[in-house]
Amino acid sequence: MKSANLRLFWGFWAVVGLLWLVLNPDIFSAESVFALRNPMMQFSGVLAISAMSVAMFLSLRPRWLEARVDGLDKMYRLHKWLGIGVLGLAVFHWLWSEAPKWAVGLGLLARPTRGPRPEITDPVQQFLLSFRGTAQGLGEWAFYGIVILLLIALIKLIPYQVFRYSHRLVPVMYLILVFHSVILMDYGMWMTPLGVALGLLMLAGSYAAIVSLVGRIGAERRVAGEIAEMRHYPGVRSLETVVRLGKGWRGHQAGQFAFVTSNPIEGAHPYTIASAWSPADPKVTFVSKELGDHTTGLVDRLKLGQQVTVEGPYGCFTFDDGLPHQIWVGAGIGITPFLARLKEMATASPDGIRPEIDLFHTTREVDEAALARIAEDARAAKVRLHLLIDARDGQLTGQRIRDAVRNWREASLWFCGPSRFGTALRADFAAQSWPTEDRFHQELFELR
Repeated sequence: MKSANLRLFWGFWAVVGLLWLVLNPDIFSAESVFALRNPMMQFSGVLAISAMSVAMFLSLRPRWLEARVDGLDKMYRLHKWLGIGVLGLAVFHWLWSEAPKWAVGLGLLARPTRGPRPEITDPVQQFLLSFRGTAQGLGEWAFYGIVILLLIALIKLIPYQVFRYSHRLVPVMYLILVFHSVILMDYGMWMTPLGVALGLLMLAGSYAAIVSLVGRIGAERRVAGEIAEMRHYPGVRSLETVVRLGKGWRGHQAGQFAFVTSNPIEGAHPYTIASAWSPADPKVTFVSKELGDHTTGLVDRLKLGQQVTVEGPYGCFTFDDGLPHQIWVGAGIGITPFLARLKEMATASPDGIRPEIDLFHTTREVDEAALARIAEDARAAKVRLHLLIDARDGQLTGQRIRDAVRNWREASLWFCGPSRFGTALRADFAAQSWPTEDRFHQELFELR
């Protein structure tokens, strides 16, 4: 995660947490477990519903925010880490609710003596308290539900289809937890800046939840399309699909991706666009590799003339850095965004200033026709291609890149491929005192 996004992530927790602590200083003078119980539940509950509200809003894929966090892939990573935070806080919140009662049952704690409760005269507070029992009961079941759903989302061994269908229930759980929070948050907090901010967050999150439930996320960026061409490359288990687009597509930049729906039951799947945009010939090309439940057997399920829906474009992996030299690394199917850029450069005006480029393509599988097309595209774009086949040439490393590119210190590096490979490559260049924060660009094509 880049420093700006790290600051955004941790800054969110810090601002909400510190604001609550400033408004609730009595937590530091609590003298017993039961005196701490309600403040700790309030603290963890406010943090959890705030984070879940932001995560719900990010699920809308807001265009205005995408550039500020360096692409939808980075936005989804924030969404994921907020979800992890919510999971931890939800368990923490539940334990503070239940553990003291367990301790009383085991004889480890004495139940506190409660005096008479103060009379409540505020009609709004009275109205909210009338739903207290319902909010507690629904909140407990929603807690169990959200924990299960978040674990399904985070455990990648669970099939994608199970994740996709179960994740549709998250907005329902969220709306229940909003009700739970509105009723059970300390009433006085609603009159503070934190209460106003929390109310706005829950309104935004509730709007996102409703949009999700009615299936309208990204609807304004969807266009109809028809499969016009298909080419299968069995050696690398990949399928190239050309889609002719209908009206509404606003064009795309090389390196961006789109969500494609070929079967409404299976839903949309993200694919990097592997073609340059031409308004005179409104087509986009996608290259998919057999890597999972959906892509395996795709060559048999798709047909020429089949109607599809394309949503996008998304992403900021667009090669815009203004440096005189770029190093591209496309590992396996990670070559896709570079194919689009090669085609774009081959047709660009020769008067434009363009960087010197070295493209490294490393692959374990071989299909001569696919490799020949990559070489042809590289020649047309006047890009130096370094092809490495693992069994023949060994693995690509940072040192091999530096040995091949004389002025690597003045270059930027654009990587698309397995995330672990990208992380290792980034660390390798960082160890050479190379400014990875500004010059290492990685497409995080993992939306789960």
